[in-house]
Amino acid sequence: MSGFRLIDLPSPNHGPRRAGAAIDMLVLHYTGMRTAEEALERLCDPAAEVSAHYVIDEDGTLYRLVREDRRAWHAGRSFWRGERDINSRSIGIELVNPGHAFGYRPFPEAQMATLESLAAELVAHYRIPPLHVLGHSDVAPARKEDPGELFDWARLARAGIGAWPEPTADDSGPWTGAEAAALLEAIGYEPLPAPGTAWDGTAWDGTAGQALTAFRRHWHPAALSAPQRPDAGDVCRLRALARIAAVA
Repeated sequence: MSGFRLIDLPSPNHGPRRAGAAIDMLVLHYTGMRTAEEALERLCDPAAEVSAHYVIDEDGTLYRLVREDRRAWHAGRSFWRGERDINSRSIGIELVNPGHAFGYRPFPEAQMATLESLAAELVAHYRIPPLHVLGHSDVAPARKEDPGELFDWARLARAGIGAWPEPTADDSGPWTGAEAAALLEAIGYEPLPAPGTAWDGTAWDGTAGQALTAFRRHWHPAALSAPQRPDAGDVCRLRALARIAAVA
């Protein structure tokens, strides 16, 4: 580790990774608590049964809570690209931020700089594919909304961490709700309602709508206030991401 202040603060909340599970995911969270102290206390509390490999404070200080070879308890019930035991295949990083419940705010430069340096090392070391750099809301859209719409995913992608494709003219054109649903599945979200579902808007009230909202938080935050059904901008970005998924 280099380029940031590292403090070891071991948490008892971890276990063995599932036999044969290779680390190939990076999952980002926010702490969603009022202070860093509260978050660190909870992540190290055996009764809480939750942890992460790393925590990054707003001033850029990096805490290491769980060794990378151990399975931290950060993702919970989750899914991505066919995998349900995300904890066994991932490194979890918590970013100190009060979250939507306590005054959600942008992530400071010092915090982002530390994250960028750490994530670059992890992605290179574990050869983590672009579509495996995710938010908690991506792998658990029914339960989570972190790190949220203020997180700068584009910045990470410019540093070679994750995916932020710019749609091209080839990504525009006619589309259907059924195609949007298929594209959400293609990039990694949990399977949506059966193909026979009428994608007329009402279908987006349940799990499909949750996946769409998670997608928007990560890749199309400008559309978060739009109706909970796909629009042309969503589909353009989904098509661009699907090209990445096809070769991953």
